[in-house]
Amino acid sequence: MSKVKVYYFDGKAVGESIRMLLAYGGQEFEDVRLQFDNFAEFKPQTPFGQVPVLEIDGKKYAQSKAIARYLGRKYGLAGNDIEEDFEIDQVMDLFSDLRSNISAVTHIKDQAAKDAKHAEMLETKYPYYLQKLEEIITKNNGFLALGRLTWADFIFVGYFDALKFFLRMPDLEEKYPIFKKLVDAVVSIPKVKAYIDSSPKSPI
Repeated sequence: MSKVKVYYFDGKAVGESIRMLLAYGGQEFEDVRLQFDNFAEFKPQTPFGQVPVLEIDGKKYAQSKAIARYLGRKYGLAGNDIEEDFEIDQVMDLFSDLRSNISAVTHIKDQAAKDAKHAEMLETKYPYYLQKLEEIITKNNGFLALGRLTWADFIFVGYFDALKFFLRMPDLEEKYPIFKKLVDAVVSIPKVKAYIDSSPKSPI
């Protein structure tokens, strides 16, 4: 079996999907949890100056969505043809658009300006993405694409707590119950649950 390491900060966000996918696939891996204070020392060792990074037998790979897509193909969580892959990718790009909008607000340094922009996005942007995701998951029987479990679901679930935090919606799953159905479907998978139960706890 390959020697595998995952490098990410001590949190979930965009790194958790990789950890959960590896657990789903039965792959043992070293969970390397970096600290923000010493990331500068590790940064030159990354392909693109950022994490998460997946290392397989000494070779490092980057970009969380590309890694998840690779693991999805490896573990039978991708489409059965290019059209099905297309469907998964389009939903993931929609989710990435939501994350990009959130990130734009998060990186505003002035707190008053950040709060004002967040309030604006709550009115103009966020509801569209959340409602569209709600429609898609409902249409797909509780999943993001193809009416079944795919690697896209792991990205959504891995980022879900961070989504609640950045949207300032701790009751997100109450407002959108279908989101909770998807989260529960992934975290209840025995191998994924075993990983979650044994891993360090983080709010986001």
